[in-house]
Amino acid sequence: MNDEMKMNMHNGMSGPMWMPSTPPDLEGLLAWHPQPYALFPVLCALLAALYVVGLIRLRQRGVSWPIGRTVSWAVGVALVLWVTATGIEGYGMALFSVHMFQHMILTMLAPVFLLLGAPVTLLLRTLPTGKGRRGAPRRALVWLLHSPIAKVGAHPAFTLALFIFSLYGIYFTPIFDVLMRSVWGHYFMLLHFLITGIIYFGPVLMVDPWPGSKNHLLRIMLMMSGLPFHAFFAIAVMMSETPIARFFASPPPSWNVDVMADQLWAGGLTWVFGDIPTIVVMIALAITWMRSDDRLARRTDRQAERDGDAELNAYNAYLQRLAEYEATARPVRNG
Repeated sequence: MNDEMKMNMHNGMSGPMWMPSTPPDLEGLLAWHPQPYALFPVLCALLAALYVVGLIRLRQRGVSWPIGRTVSWAVGVALVLWVTATGIEGYGMALFSVHMFQHMILTMLAPVFLLLGAPVTLLLRTLPTGKGRRGAPRRALVWLLHSPIAKVGAHPAFTLALFIFSLYGIYFTPIFDVLMRSVWGHYFMLLHFLITGIIYFGPVLMVDPWPGSKNHLLRIMLMMSGLPFHAFFAIAVMMSETPIARFFASPPPSWNVDVMADQLWAGGLTWVFGDIPTIVVMIALAITWMRSDDRLARRTDRQAERDGDAELNAYNAYLQRLAEYEATARPVRNG
């Protein structure tokens, strides 16, 4: 790491900050990359550790936890770490295409796997219950899940507006260039991308007790409602004849980067990432839908065993009475 890079990392200056000094290649993109404050590595370590603590507590109580949820959480944390602590983070400070890849992972893919890990459900099962101080954190979490704040945050009007703002509001206004002037502005933007994805996909997946409609068809429609805005943004980026973000208008001359070609790649990546997460979410929704129908069928069967199929017998009796009424009424009408 050269002296200029160290100084920029320390001061949080505009410009290259912790940008690599060599042109991008596969090895550089995948390698661990130094960065100031190491915010995201610490955050990822904390998220992984807390989840493991929850699993240990469940195991101590003899409560099972689906392995698929654990794997999903691990994948989600790994994706966040991958794009914030490797060369993707460094080269994302110079190339719009790499930055947009980072944005799409944080907004469109990592949140899906994190949500499939059901962290809120895990938290509810591990936090102590009761009316005393020990049960206060769990009661606060339950209150928050049913509060007006959560209902507004999960409303489609809010989630879709936030999703649209994370594209159009940041890149087509001076906000992006302002945030990229400092380390903490950059970190704030990355956190915004991640939180936006969680808020957008949370009411769609409904793995945790998320406020909103439980109807699978409505959730699919909510998922699909954001795709046109995503596609239009990608088209606007690809068709623009000038750099969208001034921050990426002057990459290092020695890299021989065509700024407009790089921006074309950025738009293409945005377009592709409108489809990949959609496939993952649709598969997840299909699985949960089938499981929901299966649970409903099992509950219906158990109820039928308990009451001798009273509901079906009552319906058959209704049909029988209806047929008898029709039979007695027909001669009167014929007469």
